[in-house]
Amino acid sequence: MSNDAATATTAVDGPRQEPPAHGLGASLPPADARAKAEGTFPYASDLWAEGLLWAALLRSPHAHARVVSVDTSAAAAMPGVRAVVTADDIPGDRAYGRRVADRPVFASEVVRHHGEAIAAVAADHPDTARLAAAAIAVEYELLDPVTDPEQAFEAPPLHPDGNLVRHIPLSYGDPEATGEVVVEGLYRIGRQDPAPIGAEAGLAVPRPDGGVEIYTASTDPHTDRDLAAACFGLGPDQVKVVVTGVPGATGDREDPGFQIPLGLLALRTGHPVKLTATREESFLGHPHRHPTLLRYRHHADAEGRLVKVEAQVLLDAGAYADDSAESLAAAVAFACGPYVVPHAFVEGWAVRTNNPPSGHVRGEGAMQVCAAYEAQMDKIASRLGLDPVELRLRNVLATGDILPTGQTVTCPAPVAELLEAVRDFPLPALPKDAPEDEWLLPGGPEGAGEPEAVRRGVGYALGMVHMLGAEGADEVSTATVKVHDGVATVICAAVETGSGFSTLARQVVQETLGIEDVRVASVDTDQPPAGPAAHGRHTWVSGGAVERAAKMVRTQLLQPLAHKFGMSTELLQITDGKITSYDGVLSTTVTEAMDGKELWATAQCRPHPTEPLDEAGQGDAFVGLAFCAIRAVVDVDIELGSVRVVELAVAQDVGRVLNPAQLAARIEAGVTQGVGAALTENLRTARGLVRHPDLTGYALPTALDAPDIRIVKLVEERDVVAPFGAKAASAVPVVTSPAAVASAVRAATGRPVNRLPIRPQAAVGNG
Repeated sequence: MSNDAATATTAVDGPRQEPPAHGLGASLPPADARAKAEGTFPYASDLWAEGLLWAALLRSPHAHARVVSVDTSAAAAMPGVRAVVTADDIPGDRAYGRRVADRPVFASEVVRHHGEAIAAVAADHPDTARLAAAAIAVEYELLDPVTDPEQAFEAPPLHPDGNLVRHIPLSYGDPEATGEVVVEGLYRIGRQDPAPIGAEAGLAVPRPDGGVEIYTASTDPHTDRDLAAACFGLGPDQVKVVVTGVPGATGDREDPGFQIPLGLLALRTGHPVKLTATREESFLGHPHRHPTLLRYRHHADAEGRLVKVEAQVLLDAGAYADDSAESLAAAVAFACGPYVVPHAFVEGWAVRTNNPPSGHVRGEGAMQVCAAYEAQMDKIASRLGLDPVELRLRNVLATGDILPTGQTVTCPAPVAELLEAVRDFPLPALPKDAPEDEWLLPGGPEGAGEPEAVRRGVGYALGMVHMLGAEGADEVSTATVKVHDGVATVICAAVETGSGFSTLARQVVQETLGIEDVRVASVDTDQPPAGPAAHGRHTWVSGGAVERAAKMVRTQLLQPLAHKFGMSTELLQITDGKITSYDGVLSTTVTEAMDGKELWATAQCRPHPTEPLDEAGQGDAFVGLAFCAIRAVVDVDIELGSVRVVELAVAQDVGRVLNPAQLAARIEAGVTQGVGAALTENLRTARGLVRHPDLTGYALPTALDAPDIRIVKLVEERDVVAPFGAKAASAVPVVTSPAAVASAVRAATGRPVNRLPIRPQAAVGNG
């Protein structure tokens, strides 16, 4: 990002004061930033234990097959091999799942996707483990894979639970309503991988009491513990998950499918067992964004105001359910986007296939429908000869409006303000034809394109996501704050995935207690649950729990002083480590007031409850919503079909800026992930087999591919029901930026762009 873009990153509405040095509003750096930058931070792949064994998994080379037999004798006889385990060696539940227990630990009868685990080996050397896994003889009877989700409705059941994971028929308004203008579209969204930067790895250590400890980069340790314990035939108190450093997560960071075999091997051998997955194994094993097929019909009046939206949304869940039911709920609920729609009829399905598993990836469900409904808005604007921004402004949602689910939008929804901000931001300069500026061509410095073939396009998109869990999920988190000897410690099982929770926890305690030295304890399942790291929930729920605990400690600290001076604690304030009264009579330091005591408090935060969508897709299913507007500027070589994203201008409703630098980084990262989904990222399959499961075949955007990202406006209208008033920051730009890029490519070429990522042939031609 250019220097002037970095300056724009801090731009918000109106003048801002100089940020404080610590506490809320400060750009406090992460405590582990230096260690991570220097490469000394310990991740799971760095762990070691006395008597360590190494694990390897045998995975299916087929997408669909019947397992006739598994012969492990050759592997077990190899020197250095300590154990080989299959489905027959699982003492407890043979299947697991965070929401539906439908995924076998090891396939024993049927293989349902490429890369499904068949067996696991523990040996005294990693090469021995891999060779032993390869020596396991499996006889398969090949079956025809079902890879087209539309065929899943008529295909024989791929799973005992059937092929249909969930069906939501949303019905809102009058089905007979029609508009003067009708536009239709068919859209396809590809399979985006979360592509975690660091290797997926884990270490399992047996305990003397017959239990096991698992060290891994889990983003939901208590759920992972419970799943593993059920498969081990142990109680949850006999299994402990210790969270190691998480090298970034934009979805479910670690697949329990390799944590559970690790624990089984440790229990079987009585030795610590370690597994570091290869990049290929990561691509084959962990969940991906749902590939989606979408059919839309929009009705509008002659002025461009929406009358009715009809849509069909089909999610490819892959072989197992995972969180497909929840992703479908988001897709159906937000299928009309942040627009007022009097009549909406949306049918959504999630189905099992023999494709790779799908699951939680940032902005799941919402990202897919955003690309489709924004394409439809561009079509209406073109049909009516209206400016695309003006069309959107005539339809945008605002606080007090009603979603197609029947839920009233009670949170701040400054959608029009966001769209106007990106529209009014100055456009970037046009590229020149001079040789020294040839890097501006979509093909880059060595590209084969010609300047006269380049067309510039400007496109817009509006996106929305829900925050926290939905449909009755019990969102609760517990935190403890301890203060002793001038140091505050936060104990909370909220995993730091790069979202900045650890930094936020420090800021909250600094703000509340005036103690600058705040430390956040490492996470394990001996602590009370804090829930998964998704949907911005740790900023809201876990941050809220930390704030409540810190305020309780503050009361403990101030009560003796208030009693001594005959005043209430509300008349005392803590600033920069000093306690003062409103009248200046009392002035002391926090350290003096502590007088060597240890103070601590534990608190919970639980947002207001939600409810499941009913049989008509109606219900108050979401705690809160966040919105974003993005203007994309692209250059397209209409002869080669290459696309260069020149600039993305972002305006976002954030509730409150808690850490300016951290917020900017989250938005920029989300936008860049969205650019990948728009242009390059697609885990391709052929008859269910993953093609090129590596970072050569799967093209992630690099720093050279990232466009200038201009954060032109951050609307700080606090959500009164959220702690601090802040909103989730990183998911909504992921949702919005692919649609904006596609809109800009349509503007540049005049061609319909109905598939993500955008293929070169879709960008060739002019009109």
